[in-house]
Formats: sequence, structure tokens, C-alpha cells
Amino acid sequence: MIGRIRGEFVAAGADAVTVDVGGVGYEIAVTGRTFAELPGIGSEIVLHTHLHVREDQLALFGFTTADDRDLFRLLMGVSGIGPKVGLAILATMTADDLRRVVATDDAAALTAVPGIGKRSAQKLLLELRPKLDVPDGDLQASGPLGEVRTALEGLGYQSDEISGVLRDLPGDLPVEELLKRSLQALGKRRER
Repeated sequence: MIGRIRGEFVAAGADAVTVDVGGVGYEIAVTGRTFAELPGIGSEIVLHTHLHVREDQLALFGFTTADDRDLFRLLMGVSGIGPKVGLAILATMTADDLRRVVATDDAAALTAVPGIGKRSAQKLLLELRPKLDVPDGDLQASGPLGEVRTALEGLGYQSDEISGVLRDLPGDLPVEELLKRSLQALGKRRER
């Protein structure tokens, strides 16, 4: 398995980069978030990689941190999640965001990822909970944060707006206070 590549960043495509290592150019699929963290072309880069082997192809997926790569591998272990959906999840949310989504049982946040519907999101939460290091204290936050998400969706806010606001809230406040803070934050974002 190819777990890490260090070399010269020589080319960038829509969803992949090419890294020259000793005269061999490795094409590595990356998320937009990973691409944004890379220095300019001509620089030396290090990517933590996962080699995906199928009957008809070998594909390399690259990440700036080993944590993201390991989380990608964990996602690939969930039945029904392939490399495209795994990459889409990590393009939409950070590893910490995904852990929080699992801890708070926030299936709606997962449905914002292209390729994941409501049933897939619920299945993903069930399968990831025992595999991720989710502290038990965070699990108690699922009730209030879930209620706030439902209330904000009922008011017409989009899932990505809601996720951005809920990410910044402490989970140990009462529902009323969480909703008040969420509405204030959403109001400030819309004023910009």
C-alpha cells in the first residue's frame, strides 16, 4: 500500500494533483479543501494517501493530514460508501465536523453531502458511532442540537447554513438558548 507521498507538485486538475517523485508522476485525487491547503505548483508537498484497488483500476486519494486519510479509510469500511462518496464527505466537512455529526446523531448534516440520502445518512451514523472515538458526554448533546436543527429547518434555513452555525455552539446549553444564539448568528450572516 502507498501510505504517503513526498515530491514536487507539478500539475493540478479539477479534482486531482500530480506529484513527481523521482521522475514518476503520481496522479492523486484530492478534495477542494485539501487542494486549497497545498502550496503553489513547483513546491515540495507531502500527501498522506490511500491506494484504492479495483479489478479495472488503481486510484490514489491524498490528504494533507493522516487523520483525514484514516477517516477516509474508516468511511470506506462502511457498506455502501465508496471512494467518491467518502471524498465528498471529507470535502464537505472536516474530521472534527464528522465526529460532531456522529456524536450529535445529526443525519440532516450528512444529507447535505452529494450522494447521501436520509436512509444512507442514518445507516452511516449507526455504523460510524462504534468506530469513531465519540466521547459519551457529547452524546447527551444530540437532543438539544437536533431540536434546534429541526426548528431552524422549519423556519426555512438551508442545511449548510444550519451546520455552520451549530458547529460553533456549545452542546451543553438549553434548547431555547441554543435556538436564540443560532438565530442571532444566522441573522448576522445574512446581513453581510
